[in-house]
Amino acid sequence: MKSAVIVIPTYNEARTIETLITGILDIQKHISGWHLEILVVDSHSPDGTSAIVKRLTKKYPIIHLLETKKEGLGKAYIAGFTYAIEKLDPYVLFEIDGDLSHSPKKIPEFLGKIEEGTDFVIGSRYIKGGSIPKDWALHRKLFSVLGNVIVRFGLMKLSVSDWTSGFRAIKKWIVSDVISELEDYSGYVFQVALVDKAIKRGAKVQEVPIHFIDRQHGVSKINSAQYIVQTLLYIPANSSFFKYVVVGVTGAVLDYGISYLFIEQLRWYIWLSTLISAESAIISNFVLNNFWSFSHKKLEPKKSVYIPKFIKFNLISSGALLIQAGGVQLGANLFGAKFWWVYKTFIIAFVIIPYSWLLYNKIIWRDT
Repeated sequence: MKSAVIVIPTYNEARTIETLITGILDIQKHISGWHLEILVVDSHSPDGTSAIVKRLTKKYPIIHLLETKKEGLGKAYIAGFTYAIEKLDPYVLFEIDGDLSHSPKKIPEFLGKIEEGTDFVIGSRYIKGGSIPKDWALHRKLFSVLGNVIVRFGLMKLSVSDWTSGFRAIKKWIVSDVISELEDYSGYVFQVALVDKAIKRGAKVQEVPIHFIDRQHGVSKINSAQYIVQTLLYIPANSSFFKYVVVGVTGAVLDYGISYLFIEQLRWYIWLSTLISAESAIISNFVLNNFWSFSHKKLEPKKSVYIPKFIKFNLISSGALLIQAGGVQLGANLFGAKFWWVYKTFIIAFVIIPYSWLLYNKIIWRDT
């Protein structure tokens, strides 16, 4: 029988914690093949949350209490995950909010996905069948929806719709592998970082729809300003796509510079100048992408790996070369050579960038 530890971080959840625990205990009666343990991580709540949990631990041995300092959501989960792995040896670790925002009735569906081979299950509010409260204020809806859109496209990992969901089931190997890299993150950016690092480790991630229920008791602990700042800092530092764009801009500067020299100063043919400048940028991009953008899956410095990949990179990029050279020449023929830089900009932004990103990930720096 496999074990799942449900980690519940709490601060002033005295009015909801017993109801949540009772709901989880009831779920245990209706599932087979899984043994559930409950670990409450309480940050010294002044409202007596820990006293309620202590009383329940005497009646139910599967309930555990870990008391920690109040240092934010990330620190609470790290403490809870560490305790669970060392003391309870679970196969799966759950995240769930202590304010009844998440229904424990969804736990069997999460476990079903795990049994099917999924490594990381996220309860999503933003896929078909999921929802957020209709009575949320407009600013809160925008904050939640746009925040997830920014993360989704900033990291360019579109398969995950809900990056900040607090209802998750995660296989232990993932947590064990990434926990040391999460110590500097708190609040909701912790949730973003955990999914991001799991995907980079090759974890299979799936989502199940959930109806998010707004808390009825207590106050929300969301620090909007902190989340926005931390997320905007996290994306540039950890997004392969962001780095890829920076590398592309660097290559573009080189590309434009050489094009300007050959076309404007030396008066070479536009198509030939474009080929030379673009190839120079491609070589620069290969080196910078390998050692920076895709450093988490950097090519091994072996001839048997590096040289074939470099050749493939150039073969793939030759498509971009032909598209760019042909497109710029076509634009020059139709609208005049004076605006070659306009045609070049349009082609790079809307054709070359997505084309290259897709093929580089699928062929050169693909996940193994």
